[in-house]
Amino acid sequence: QVQLVESGGGRVQPGGSLRLSCAASGSIFSISSMGWYRQAPGKQRELVAVITSSGSTNYADSMKGRFTISRDNAKNTVYLQMNSLKPEDTAVYYCNAVITVRIGVRGDYWGRGTQVTVSS
Repeated sequence: QVQLVESGGGRVQPGGSLRLSCAASGSIFSISSMGWYRQAPGKQRELVAVITSSGSTNYADSMKGRFTISRDNAKNTVYLQMNSLKPEDTAVYYCNAVITVRIGVRGDYWGRGTQVTVSS
């Protein structure tokens, strides 16, 4: 069925930047929204940012102003530009998408996650 593949994770120094990408492929009729969540060891998974197919966005307060979510609908891809990274941003970042695979059938899909480590 649907597959989400993240890329762009890695290790950076505090204050550095990374850009994450997530491409959806498979049986896709339309994508209602795509977003990013993250989970640090011992903590709950939390919302980072979401974007609808029309471009409406929402950010968690701690990421507002530093992170920017965008998408390319033609490529079924969502991006997360992360600037001014802090050690507390270290987490596994997961891509999420709400996808209609065919008329009347909608599902919530997740990628495997990509590790982001911010340390000196």
